[in-house]
Amino acid sequence: MSSCFKLIKKDGEARRGELTTVHGTVQTPLFMNVGTVAAIKGGVSSEDLENIGCQVELSNTYHLHVRTGDDLIKRFGGLHKFMDWHKPILTDSGGFQVFSLASMRKIKEEGVTFRSHIDGHKIFMGPEESMRIQSNLGSTIAMAFDECPPAKAAREYVLPSVQRTERWLARCKAEMDRLNSLEDTINKDQLLFGINQGAVYNDIRIENAKKISELDLPGYAIGGLAVGETHEEMYDVIEHTAPFLPIDKPRYLMGVGTPANILEAVDRGIDMFDCVYPSRNGRHGHLYTHFGKININNAKYAEDDRPIEEGCQCPACRRYSRAYIRHLHKSGEMLGLRLCVLHNLYFYNHLMEEIRQAIDEDRFASFKREMLDNLKAEK
Repeated sequence: MSSCFKLIKKDGEARRGELTTVHGTVQTPLFMNVGTVAAIKGGVSSEDLENIGCQVELSNTYHLHVRTGDDLIKRFGGLHKFMDWHKPILTDSGGFQVFSLASMRKIKEEGVTFRSHIDGHKIFMGPEESMRIQSNLGSTIAMAFDECPPAKAAREYVLPSVQRTERWLARCKAEMDRLNSLEDTINKDQLLFGINQGAVYNDIRIENAKKISELDLPGYAIGGLAVGETHEEMYDVIEHTAPFLPIDKPRYLMGVGTPANILEAVDRGIDMFDCVYPSRNGRHGHLYTHFGKININNAKYAEDDRPIEEGCQCPACRRYSRAYIRHLHKSGEMLGLRLCVLHNLYFYNHLMEEIRQAIDEDRFASFKREMLDNLKAEK
């Protein structure tokens, strides 16, 4: 089964779509909940993800390879069975993590040699190795192995880096085609998404988008953003790059971002997002609402009997007060972290539902303006 992306309608550049995969059909725009090692940090289970409206879970190829191991997960029947999650899973390629280990890696045409951040042992990973690991994991969507150069890297560095990533993408495609033909492959319908790179150089981004689009992959991502550039620079790159990606394929903005970032990117034609913000901030008691962020640790919430957000249907808001959740945080109780993470993930998933409805009703521009105004508030 190949990817089937149906563009249902557009409202300006905002796109409303439907992505059908071997593990089910999902509605776009969507936010993928980040479960780095096949679990959301904060004590969130696969059952919880179902209850808060998560459509796609995202796991980390590098971390699962170096800890526990993809061979073991394959013996369990892949990530879906391992974590008891039956909807789509996207695995990143490991490229971002590898290239973040700048002091411990060496890049060659064949791939990258680096040292594990856990025990320092030497590892080699190239396009073929990344595809094999992701095939062992059996994810729905596998990301191509790429280099993620710093946003402000010199042009003289970025251009050859992008050209090498293009060659790596062709190798990823060839290896995935081979793996999907093998009898013992867990998911023979695994989809490969290519990644656009080019730092903040729009001409390099555009040329790369044209080049990778020729491979006719099931989907495409814009990578290498939210890594040092300003929000305005990021939006400019998206605005220039997205039109050169296939209109009939999903567009994924990697590692982004805040609710405001998502609204701005949807307005520029992006369909898929992921970010650790909702879970990471939740663990610190920083909570998203439709009327700005709140810090549940603040003393003013010590006797506040209201939920985190009035009308919210997340597990935390349906039962517990701000005062109780603050008490849990101050007491160091794990339940406090869990409830805050559940609230933030619910907020993100529900925000995407609201975005989809606004596009359906041709009112995304007004919805975006209202939300951006509200999100500026600090409660």
